Amino acid sequence: MRSVKSSEEKLILVNFISLWREREMAIPAALRPFSTVVYSANRLTPSISSIHRPKTLLCSSASLSNLVGSEAGVCLSVGTHLIPHPDKVEKGGEDAFFVSNHRGGVIAVADGVSGWAEKDVNPALFSRELMAHASSLVEDEEVNYEPRSLIRKAHAATTSIGSATTVVAMLERNGILKMANVGDCGVRIIRRGQIVFSTSPQEHYFDCPFQLSSEAAGQTFLDATVMTVELMEEDTVVMGSDGLFDNVYDTEILAVVDSCDNVADAAKALANLAHSHSKDSSFDSPYSQEARARGFDVPWWKKFMGMKLTGGKLDDITVIIGQVESSLSSL
Repeated sequence: MRSVKSSEEKLILVNFISLWREREMAIPAALRPFSTVVYSANRLTPSISSIHRPKTLLCSSASLSNLVGSEAGVCLSVGTHLIPHPDKVEKGGEDAFFVSNHRGGVIAVADGVSGWAEKDVNPALFSRELMAHASSLVEDEEVNYEPRSLIRKAHAATTSIGSATTVVAMLERNGILKMANVGDCGVRIIRRGQIVFSTSPQEHYFDCPFQLSSEAAGQTFLDATVMTVELMEEDTVVMGSDGLFDNVYDTEILAVVDSCDNVADAAKALANLAHSHSKDSSFDSPYSQEARARGFDVPWWKKFMGMKLTGGKLDDITVIIGQVESSLSSL
């Protein structure tokens, strides 16, 4: 995949789109385009107020490509794309994410738990506030550019009722990628056409992942899986909510990334593929395969007829793709 050269202006993306934990199988529905919001600022990270009330913003399509990171060393060229759950387009879904150009670059996704809607709580509020605080705390001295510390402080600052899964990745300019994950958002790292690293979902049981919560019964930063990977130039980082990985196989991720010319196109193509699979009742998705492996299947008489549980999983789909580049190559 060829790298993308963005403008020298530093861009901060904070996009509040969401969907999550809606466990319906393959219900066809129309979907209209959704726009991202790009924040342009002289500072590396926006304040909480600028996230919700930006003074300068540019509305673009649902894809964005931007070179994040500064100074000598490596950085990430980032593309994003998101598609809300068909039933939640009006409200923008319940996922949230941000991209920061601090150091080598920071990317993060939070996936709001939709079950809170049954208690008349907007599931998007928790994930949005969590990512807003994380964005504003990236340069905090106590965070010390550590993803688990960032989760700790952002979670402590979040006052909304609800819960969310989340994954945070922070790239040092020396190529060290530090990650912390709570729940079933995920990361894949691609090198020379092969996946060389994958996160594993954390869950209590099938369809019930670990999650940061406003309630004491939830998980905390102490439950996060912490990982470190040394990256090379031209490596590709694929991050997404479970709406991506429940509907798209790793082999498909490899094929899509390899077929695209840049990170923005790759993010859009992966999100569209996940969305297509999610609506296909005959597609034997990663989600349906896992469900069968956990004992969820069609009745015995359908099995006798050779039938099995299939279908994608309707969900919010958030995709962030970052390609590792030399920060000097953009000068």
